[in-house]
Amino acid sequence: MAKFRKKPVAPNEIFEAFQWFESRGVNPNNAVKHELVDFGRAAFCVTTAHGQKAIVVDGDWIMAEPDGRGYYPIKPDIFANRYERVNEQAA
Repeated sequence: MAKFRKKPVAPNEIFEAFQWFESRGVNPNNAVKHELVDFGRAAFCVTTAHGQKAIVVDGDWIMAEPDGRGYYPIKPDIFANRYERVNEQAA
């Protein structure tokens, strides 16, 4: 997964995230455990650190919880406003 940090620059707070596209089967190296659930319709979801199911739709970013115990989805517009990509060599 690529690395990102929250804006404004917070050099010590780097997170891993990737953009989910079900139609493309994007889940780099199966980095995130996801499952198909039925909440009245078939939907993909991830499990948060609190054990809750969070639905993921095409275009959502999936970010690992800081403690590594779960994941959560972030809408693309919110992600773009809050995070910036980290130069892997500088990280």
